[in-house]
Amino acid sequence: MSSKINSELQRLLEARHHDPFALLGRHAQDNKVVVRVHLPYARDVEIVEGNLPLQRIDGTDLFEWWGDPKEVPERYQLRWRDSENNEQTAYDPYCFPPQIADFDLYLFGEGKHWHAYRFLGAHPHVADGVSGVLFGVWAPNAERVSVVGNFNRWDGRCHPMRGRGASGIWELFVPNLYPGDLYKFELRNRHSGVVFLKSDPYGQQFEMRPSTSTIVPKIDNYGWQDGEWMDQRNRFDWLHEPISVYEVHLGSWRRGWEGEFLNYRDLAHQLVDYVKDLGFTHIELLPITEHPYDASWGYQTTGYYAPTSRFGTPDDFRYFVDHCHQNGIGVILDWVPAHFPKDAHGLARFDGEALYEHADPRKGEHLDWSTLIFNYGRYEVKNFLLSSAFYWLEEFHLDGLRVDAVASMLYLDYSRTEWIPNKYGGRENLEAIDFLRELNTVVHSEHPGALVIAEESTSWPQVTRPTYVGGLGFTIKWNMGWMNDTLRFMLQNPVHRKYHHDLLTFSMLYCFTENFMLPFSHDEVVHGKGSMLNKMPGDEWQRFANLRLLYTYMFTHPGKKLLFMGTEFGQGTEWNDATTLDWYVLQYGFHQGMQLLVKDLNRLYRSSPALHHFEFEWQGFEWIDCHDAEQSIVSYIRKKDDDFVVVIVNFTPVPRHGYRIGVPRHGRYQEALNSDSHYYGGSGVGNGDIELIAQEWPWMERPYSLCVTVPPLGGIVLRPEPLPAPEPIEGHAEPEAPADPPPAQ
Repeated sequence: MSSKINSELQRLLEARHHDPFALLGRHAQDNKVVVRVHLPYARDVEIVEGNLPLQRIDGTDLFEWWGDPKEVPERYQLRWRDSENNEQTAYDPYCFPPQIADFDLYLFGEGKHWHAYRFLGAHPHVADGVSGVLFGVWAPNAERVSVVGNFNRWDGRCHPMRGRGASGIWELFVPNLYPGDLYKFELRNRHSGVVFLKSDPYGQQFEMRPSTSTIVPKIDNYGWQDGEWMDQRNRFDWLHEPISVYEVHLGSWRRGWEGEFLNYRDLAHQLVDYVKDLGFTHIELLPITEHPYDASWGYQTTGYYAPTSRFGTPDDFRYFVDHCHQNGIGVILDWVPAHFPKDAHGLARFDGEALYEHADPRKGEHLDWSTLIFNYGRYEVKNFLLSSAFYWLEEFHLDGLRVDAVASMLYLDYSRTEWIPNKYGGRENLEAIDFLRELNTVVHSEHPGALVIAEESTSWPQVTRPTYVGGLGFTIKWNMGWMNDTLRFMLQNPVHRKYHHDLLTFSMLYCFTENFMLPFSHDEVVHGKGSMLNKMPGDEWQRFANLRLLYTYMFTHPGKKLLFMGTEFGQGTEWNDATTLDWYVLQYGFHQGMQLLVKDLNRLYRSSPALHHFEFEWQGFEWIDCHDAEQSIVSYIRKKDDDFVVVIVNFTPVPRHGYRIGVPRHGRYQEALNSDSHYYGGSGVGNGDIELIAQEWPWMERPYSLCVTVPPLGGIVLRPEPLPAPEPIEGHAEPEAPADPPPAQ
């Protein structure tokens, strides 16, 4: 044996060799064939085909057989016994050729493989008729990568992987492995020689925390029953259809009797029944992507392709989405491509170098969150994130992604004093902008009807405008300005609100520059901010009245709607992720009334094209009076063509009797909703028993006007009754329908 071979074998034995296939497996040599295997813990080894024993190389765990090529087929099995005389039989992983196609490697390197999860990670696989698992991982700075798991004593010497050249991808097909096996990757850095373990970045299932091993997934053969929903979603006119979102943290919405997490399947039935009854159109899940730390609420993600095991298996989550769809409820996932945690088993310095993140902490680290920032300029990193988005939309039929912390992606100086400008000297993160534009372009192209929603809190222009006109291409953007201004206004004592009237009216100056969603999200009820109810001033009655008024204003203001769980029934305590919502408060009338109001607001919103058809376009809104600061009242019209409703909201605890407003047409008007109704726990002031008839009395530059009673700290929605059909003029009979034409001759 040559010194070169001896040197190469020594590197293999020391688990340093970058190309184990050059030495292991079946190789022709000097008109013979050599079969060489490395089996730590084996006492003796033989080739099953022909019962050919291999000889141990002295002082090593290497075994060799030399002989006639005809005696050993291309694909052969090994049988070996360990020191305890346990016998195993399996195909030799090193007798199989590469399994990942060159075309996949090329697209991945170009950042254009939207389905990289199909060949990276772990997948049940059949090679030349042999079943096993194909592993793939990107680690360009590694000297050696091995698959370790419960099938090889977590020993990196047993299954070193094949490097695929400049692609930086390593692969190995291991026969006789099965779904449910645990695994990680063991890597040796080529520069430092440090050896460490990592979970699979493309892993599709993980152990329950605090364990961090990846689980080989089973073949996806889930029988989806949501075909009708998916067909309708492809034609979903989200611009003009109602979207009312219930934001949920699954770990604290409800729990079992002993405080345990519920399974996705149990949650599906309980949550869908609840949300459907309240009239929401969508559920938005705080990140259920796998994460190690409960208190991060999922925003410090380590598994970008795995539903968290806290609530069950991937198929359990498929059942959750399927059940939602069968009941007419869409599902949106909070998705976090802005940053990732530093956990040792995760993406941080994945192959011993800065790989998914920037090496320079001025670009690669969020100091506020102690997390790392993706290097969006690297094609393989961009591919990782794009593929993750496609994975959730395709494999789990999700209806949209809410992209977290977009502002932190757009600006290089976001929440930092030391930063590196872009190549033009500006503060914009050009690579992140390109990534977001590509994300939105390909998602909207390949998945029509799917929503991509930006949580973006700055004045960045054209966030929801198409990329071909210079926009970022998002479907919808959270209207953080409206949310902050409105809450600032509501925090004021009602006697002082007249001095802050502009906080109510300012939103209409920019309301139609973007496709906005109005959010009262989890961020508003944590970190000492208090609950939505306890933000409101006044005594108990006034707090509930203010919150009912706020929701009435929200549901009648242009923009899609979002409420965080618990806010719909006025939970009094701040949200605590470690326990369930305070469901017990629903035994009290005020909380019952709050919940009923949200139910009726959803019903009114969904059934009224005037309230939802033109939420993004100026044609759907007109001020009646935005100047009545002295009484803290605003009134406006929401409309679609000839259909309209009149909204009046009073932000003081003083009822306004005989309040005159201009309206666009004559006839009777009905009170479609009154937030101060006894039914909701209010004082009952309003116009329910009063006949409201518009008089031909010009007011507020309109030809007709109404005199109404406006309830204290309340909002009312008035709907005109249909006008009677005009009577035919005497002597002018209605024309008869034309007779059918005679048959052709």
